[in-house]
Amino acid sequence: MNEAELQQYLLEHYPKENAACEWKEFKNLRHALVGSAGSDVISYLSAIANMEGGHLVIGVEDATLRIVGIQDFNNQTVDNVRQRLLERCRALDSEAFRVEPFITGDTGKTVWVFHIPKHRPRMPVYAHDKAWQRLDESLVEMRQERLDAILHEVITVSDWSAQVVEGASLRDLDPVAIELAKQKFAEKYRESSFAADIAGWDVPTFLDKAKITIQGGITHTALLLLGAREATHFLPMAQITWKLTGEEQAYQHFSPPFLLTTTEVLQRIRNIPQKLFPQNQLLATEVSKYDTRVILEALHNCIAHQDYQRASRILVTERLDRLVFENAGGFFEGKPEDYFSGEQTPSRYRNPWLTQAMVSLNMIDTMGFGIRTMTLSQRKRYFPLPDYSKSDASKVVLEIYGHVIDENYTRLLLEHQDLPLNTVMLLDRVQKKQPITDDAAALLRKQGLIEGRKPNYYAAAQIAKTTGGKGDYIRNRAFDDAYYKDLILQCLEKYGSASRNELKDLILDKLSDALDEKQKQTKFRNLLHAMSKRDQTIEKSGGLHKGRWMLSSSKDVQH
Repeated sequence: MNEAELQQYLLEHYPKENAACEWKEFKNLRHALVGSAGSDVISYLSAIANMEGGHLVIGVEDATLRIVGIQDFNNQTVDNVRQRLLERCRALDSEAFRVEPFITGDTGKTVWVFHIPKHRPRMPVYAHDKAWQRLDESLVEMRQERLDAILHEVITVSDWSAQVVEGASLRDLDPVAIELAKQKFAEKYRESSFAADIAGWDVPTFLDKAKITIQGGITHTALLLLGAREATHFLPMAQITWKLTGEEQAYQHFSPPFLLTTTEVLQRIRNIPQKLFPQNQLLATEVSKYDTRVILEALHNCIAHQDYQRASRILVTERLDRLVFENAGGFFEGKPEDYFSGEQTPSRYRNPWLTQAMVSLNMIDTMGFGIRTMTLSQRKRYFPLPDYSKSDASKVVLEIYGHVIDENYTRLLLEHQDLPLNTVMLLDRVQKKQPITDDAAALLRKQGLIEGRKPNYYAAAQIAKTTGGKGDYIRNRAFDDAYYKDLILQCLEKYGSASRNELKDLILDKLSDALDEKQKQTKFRNLLHAMSKRDQTIEKSGGLHKGRWMLSSSKDVQH
């Protein structure tokens, strides 16, 4: 739109300044976004959010709304300014806060409109470590009576999982799922005072006692965990989708009853043994690619914490080297890392009735131990820790690795099993190329656990330092080759064949950071040559560039 049209649009949508709307010139963003307390953008965001929410229009003249345009952006864009403001404006709701740009077609002037959500219940929004409000025509530090009003707001919580579904009855539940639920409930409460009575309960009594139904009413929880497949029309996209990616592709959808179908999902996941080679040991350590308990824990957490009102599937993606679990809705209480140690206990849940029922059926706990269980399992199996780094406000993404990323990290865990969990968590971030603080880096370097310069740290060859120096580690070619060859053989044994690029993806990121890219390519090429020509454990079929590698047909492969 041209400047006149934009002027008219702004006058129609933001006609006057009040507690819900501010106009500001802010032609220069260098000090306007985060500048003087009480007169910069973040102060206005705080003030407007602490009332009922509203809008801040910048690039316009105060009082007249005449368009002047933002003239110095100071490297700020619509894409990066939102993140910067959220970092400086504590407790502002990130999901609803957005920046809308307008550029006039004739004069090239830019106006930004900040759409500011109301503060979350009992949570004032702060800027410059103060909560702000608009009082008449002024922006002031929040008065005590307004602060008290926010802190003592009445919170009405609607639990979707506890809602009784109109028209649903016991006939819509799966008899096999009900029987299994009763067995699990009896096992959970076998030491309770009512344990002897459970066998005599009829179905309606059991379902009420297990907090699955409410006074006989069929809840969303009952349909999710025990609902018959024919009753899925009561639920908005309640579905788990398993998907296999890579050279071989497949997928399958699983509907309720989730008490039964989680086992079916588990059975679709390929779980083969892996061999790890500790330094100076003749025998390999064998571990499964995935821990069954970890898979079920991750899947049950998705079910318990899914935001079902978003009508979204739970996704389980099986890749060559990892499992990826996704559920709708951001992490609900704190951050995933808060629960790695097992000391944090969540105080609230997205689906309280559902989580309570799943506890009764021994599917989850509500003490925050689930993430710790997965973390300790991955550590004991010498694999990377559970990774939530790809999560955002709209979804939780959990990656469970089924392979080694950095052999130095894995060998450190193999030979130094007394490393504190916090240290292991830092090393895990290093091997995943995720940032760590300067203090953390200094701590790891002091212990001789990392090398390299910021930000390119990598796990040190610590094992070699205890057995004759780093040179011994670098020279130990035959030992390293056995590890890489075994990975290739396992891959071909599992999938039947693989392209050169697929094998390269499998091997290259596991090679030592002491090698540059050219050296890694050479080492990979030498591995294939040795296995096909000297060892004769693999062979190639097809053309030079499009052929596929497979296990040798001339002899049995032993590994």
